[in-house]
Amino acid sequence: MPQAIIFDVEATDKNDAVIIEAASLDVTSLNPFEVGNPWVQRYNPGKPISLGALATHHIMDEELVNCPASSSFRLPAGTKYLIGHNIDFDWVAIGSPEVKRICTLALARSLWPDLDSYTQSALLYYFERHTARDQLRNAHSALADVWICSKIVAQIIDKLHPVSLDALWEMSEKARIPKTMPYGKHKGELISQVPSDYKQWLLGQDNVSGYLRKALEAN
Repeated sequence: MPQAIIFDVEATDKNDAVIIEAASLDVTSLNPFEVGNPWVQRYNPGKPISLGALATHHIMDEELVNCPASSSFRLPAGTKYLIGHNIDFDWVAIGSPEVKRICTLALARSLWPDLDSYTQSALLYYFERHTARDQLRNAHSALADVWICSKIVAQIIDKLHPVSLDALWEMSEKARIPKTMPYGKHKGELISQVPSDYKQWLLGQDNVSGYLRKALEAN
């Protein structure tokens, strides 16, 4: 049973997402980094797919009529870590199960701060420029995306040398704490330089993410 899987879903929409395709790779070894057991399954969401989502993944409603219901999805038994690019989207789409999330998007932004884009496709061009175009021909299918994500994970591990999955998760958690304000009248400013009265006001709001809250409390 895998403790960690690289995971991706395609969904009906960005908001109130219901999965229509899920894919995973088992992390079979961290050092050296190895993956295996590719898996993919399509699902019937029981609701229409938005035009924006169709334009991204090209999966048609009529292709899903005879697929299992999205509600039947279950993570593999024993899964403790979900690894993915902006993994919170996928995690919420499958019902926010009790697992630790390792976000390759946050780690990439932390490790390579000067890039102009952090999409999986952009990162693959950065890491493997000569072969990226061929590898990306099927991008935005869930299975293609987990393979691409595995390339990003390999680069992250090569940089950080985590001794365990839990160490990698802790690195991800640290990377997810913002250094600059992500929104509001102080957007783009270093959180350490945001006025304390504004930070106290923001901490009193209900819609502040846990990671931003940590940053506000630490500064």
